[in-house]
Amino acid sequence: MSEHYDFFVIGAGSGGVRSSRLAASTGAKVGIAEELRVGGTCVLRGCVPKKLLVIGSHFADDFEDARAYGWDLHGEPTLDWPRLIAAKNKELDRLHQIYLGILDRNKVTLHDGRATLTGPNEVTVAGKKITADNILVATGGWPTLPPIPGIEHAITSNEALELPHLPKRIAIVGGGYIAVEFAGIFKSMGASVTQIFRADAVLRGFDQDVRACLQEEMGKKGVAMLPGRQVASIAKRADGSLDLTLDDGSTLPCDQVLYATGRHPNTKGLGLEKLGVDLTATGAIKVDPYSRTSVPSIHAIGDVTDRVQLTPVAIAEAHCLVDTLFNGRKQAMDYDNIPSAVFSQPTVATVGLGEIAAAERFGVVDIYITRFRSLRDTLTGRESKTMMKLVVRQSDQKVVGAHMVGPDAPEIIQGVAIAVTCGATKQDFDRTIGIHPTAAEEFVTMREKRAI
Repeated sequence: MSEHYDFFVIGAGSGGVRSSRLAASTGAKVGIAEELRVGGTCVLRGCVPKKLLVIGSHFADDFEDARAYGWDLHGEPTLDWPRLIAAKNKELDRLHQIYLGILDRNKVTLHDGRATLTGPNEVTVAGKKITADNILVATGGWPTLPPIPGIEHAITSNEALELPHLPKRIAIVGGGYIAVEFAGIFKSMGASVTQIFRADAVLRGFDQDVRACLQEEMGKKGVAMLPGRQVASIAKRADGSLDLTLDDGSTLPCDQVLYATGRHPNTKGLGLEKLGVDLTATGAIKVDPYSRTSVPSIHAIGDVTDRVQLTPVAIAEAHCLVDTLFNGRKQAMDYDNIPSAVFSQPTVATVGLGEIAAAERFGVVDIYITRFRSLRDTLTGRESKTMMKLVVRQSDQKVVGAHMVGPDAPEIIQGVAIAVTCGATKQDFDRTIGIHPTAAEEFVTMREKRAI
């Protein structure tokens, strides 16, 4: 006999767990399948472990800066990388248990194993047939590697979080947020870092001033940048080190090469094509505004779709889906003014539109921008700069974009995002009293503008 559910979820990451919990709270009978560990990419292989390493890496600068503030450090601080990784893994184990507890308390039945779709209302997990009125695919994404000679010697972000030893020399291929975050981690931890990317600047798709500022600041920290370049092949030496041959024929020696050149939706082998579920060329599941696929009983949220790939977005999509299916409120996700952060060094945070995108959408926009050295660095002597930028629609002075590169950018932009979401104007920013002395007050004191 097959087991039947009102709602069955494939993938127990942030979006899958949230949707199953919310559906169960309505009285629905809910099941969920996971082939790895409950928690998903963000909790176990992405946001959380990576942020823990970012936090750990910042102590290098803190120890150095302490001397400028009168603190005497006896001897040079040393990093025990294996101890850091063990502490990180202990925290991930704790979070895994919390997620298991969430499912258990909400009476969501967990099925261990890989799930495949065998019908519009049927799933098979570890040889067991399960039926459901509605099925949700929330299997996320997975790092991809290009088919070049020697690619088997490369690692992805998954393996980078589990390295038994800190490499002395690491090459990072890619210019996106994962690449710049790991570049900052390894450089601050003491490794020699070279970053290789095809574009002329890091963070393709971000505001142009954000991209330029971050690349400049990373260079100041000692990350060697090779823009406009690609790796043609990877060769392993007898001593275990690697030689990267670039597309211009030059060779770069290193001890480890990390590829962060993209993630693809985790849809392979799920049986979607056989059921007629429409996919994009990259394998992402196509959905309507209510997360429904071309097969009405099958739905998808999160990184497995061709929408915004951010954990809070997947969670919000889960809320909308449960409201639509079980609460009698047809809800579509609003994708405007989604704030995001890059935990690079320095950090980047943004909400709304960049300068070029805003000009293309609205015509004439006013730009306010400032760069300054933080108060902290007046004693340390560091030459790092913070950059802040507001993009304002000229017709009604509504702030349509806010961008920051510098310490605490994500914490600051989260508050600014509320104002942008509420439709605040530049005049609203101007009449807000700043908190002095802080970097955040610059967002309410910018006066010099340029129109484009």
